[in-house]
Amino acid sequence: MPLREIRDHAKVIGTKQVNKAIAKGQVYKVYLARDAESHITEPIRQLCHQKGIDVVMVDTMESLGKASGIEVGAAAVALVHSQ
Repeated sequence: MPLREIRDHAKVIGTKQVNKAIAKGQVYKVYLARDAESHITEPIRQLCHQKGIDVVMVDTMESLGKASGIEVGAAAVALVHSQ
């Protein structure tokens, strides 16, 4: 199950943090929730495409948040290189 990978790796949660991490070149994979509003997720998806970052779509914000270890939904989560 791909969501297990989120639990086991260094990550940033939320669209603002994901965008910052992408800009810094720290991200190697992004998870986006299908039920998040497209005006929030589409710019991240396009940025990932430009930078060659893998994008994985997840059914719900709730399941993405839960997999990330938070009690609220998340539109975006990025796996980052360990430092």
